[in-house]
Amino acid sequence: MSYRNTFLAFIFILLTTTLHSQELLCKVVVNTPKLQTADPKVFQTLQTAIRDFMNNTAWTDVSYDNFEKIDVNITLNITEEVNANTFRGDFAIQMVRPVYNSDYKTPVFSYVDKDFAFIYEQYQPIQFSRGVFNDNLSSMLAFYAYYLIALDYDTFSALGGENYYLIAQDIINAIPQSVSGAFKGWKPSDGNRTRYFLLENSLNPGMKAVRQGFYEYYRKGLDLMSQNPETGREGLMKCLEYCDATNRSYPNSSAVQIFCTTKGDEIINIFKAADAAQRAKVIQYMTRMDPANTNKYVQLSY
Repeated sequence: MSYRNTFLAFIFILLTTTLHSQELLCKVVVNTPKLQTADPKVFQTLQTAIRDFMNNTAWTDVSYDNFEKIDVNITLNITEEVNANTFRGDFAIQMVRPVYNSDYKTPVFSYVDKDFAFIYEQYQPIQFSRGVFNDNLSSMLAFYAYYLIALDYDTFSALGGENYYLIAQDIINAIPQSVSGAFKGWKPSDGNRTRYFLLENSLNPGMKAVRQGFYEYYRKGLDLMSQNPETGREGLMKCLEYCDATNRSYPNSSAVQIFCTTKGDEIINIFKAADAAQRAKVIQYMTRMDPANTNKYVQLSY
């Protein structure tokens, strides 16, 4: 059993015989606020197909118990029907993680993929095979499955998700040029808020301090808060140091911006109880990384 799984075993009490299952627990909602002509039943079927694909695929060879599953919420807002079976929309995904010795679940990842375009025929199964391209929908979903698993492992051990980021990289490498040309998000030229740069930031040697920071924030920070809040805040502060240093070397990177979007409110709430010097340091880091929300962070000075 991995370190992640061993750790989680201390959070929950096993009352029954171990049952092995898949890694993700995804709740999926598909909305069609702007579509007028498409049959609503198509999207009901799509919602079920995405949920079953994410939850029933064995993404790794690691055994997960039900309490270990990674908690994910997916909302697909389909905004355009390009033709009878081609759709485009926004794919919002949030992931949370349990905090040791508490009933609190902390947000780990909150992101909206605005380049989510795909072909879907009603009742068509969504299938994925590693190293093989089937279609854009299955590749995008599989990419996020491995990205989330990798991120989850990073929160339990330093750089623990490396192997799963590499599998996500294999998915990108398997995308045919004809597909990456027609469907955005797979190439560096598609912009800096894409699947390509999500992964590039995670594997870039110069930016791995952010991932090291995740371990400090969660395992050496939040997981210790119930025992010693000051020690826990020190772990969070170490993460902010890592992210701030990365931001100065790689300004406006996806990794740092997503971290600020996901964790900003939580950081404010946690450091309200800190001393004045520590609060001032948090304000310095967060306003430098997330200047658009300066007014929110300076509240810590009051």
